[in-house]
Amino acid sequence: MKSLEAKDVRFSYDDKLILNDLTVTIPKGKITVFIGGNGCGKSTLLRTMARLLKTEKGMILLDGEDISTRKTKDIAKQMSILPQGPSAPEGLSVEQLVKQGRYPHQSFLKQWSLEDEKMVSKALRATGMTEHALSAVDELSGGQRQRAWIAMTLAQGSDTLLLDEPTTYLDMSHQIDVLDLLYELNEKEQRTVVMVLHDMNLACRYAHHLVAMRNKTIYDAGAPDDIMTKKMVRDVFNMECMITNDPIFGSPMVIPHGKGRMADESSIRAKAK
Repeated sequence: MKSLEAKDVRFSYDDKLILNDLTVTIPKGKITVFIGGNGCGKSTLLRTMARLLKTEKGMILLDGEDISTRKTKDIAKQMSILPQGPSAPEGLSVEQLVKQGRYPHQSFLKQWSLEDEKMVSKALRATGMTEHALSAVDELSGGQRQRAWIAMTLAQGSDTLLLDEPTTYLDMSHQIDVLDLLYELNEKEQRTVVMVLHDMNLACRYAHHLVAMRNKTIYDAGAPDDIMTKKMVRDVFNMECMITNDPIFGSPMVIPHGKGRMADESSIRAKAK
């Protein structure tokens, strides 16, 4: 099943080609992760799919329909995006932020409703932010802030969530916290989740579908077990590595070559216990 597609998309910025005749399909109801080196076009592709950027050539299809022909509010009811490093006005509360997600459902004739209130409450509960509803967004920890922004996207009520590097600047525990939340939203509500991640091992752990980008286009796409290979890492990231299995989840795990201190055998055996 397809929910979102890019067909022969080309995009340039200040005469610099960013996406070059790119075609990719996002499977519906799954978690898709874009991976690739810096500057390969991951974030640009995500923003193009969200119609934040206009393609020079090609089209973006949502459930088979060209999004360029549809009204912005209609698109927002089906698809929401969380850009990288969003910021809120000083003093804005979590609840006020989350309420912004209901904007696509407002009109001159249809003001704030009981349904809006229910969706905001549901989003706060789903993200574990109910007890922080009255707290100022700028006073929260990094992980809590990210949950607040995700709550805003959930309040939109859209089936497809696009997130640009949602774990950037978060420590490991908060990264897992945010990714676990997105995993649960996909599992329990069958939301289609599309995100950009830099950590290949976390990408393999959480994604049903990986999209590897190189040279402004798609290098390969498919299940992590199928496309996470030494050759792919070498071609896409210009890095030698070995591929093993995550000892907890069994997903592919990338161990990069390079320099570093070698542990002695006794300490390795001790940690294995």
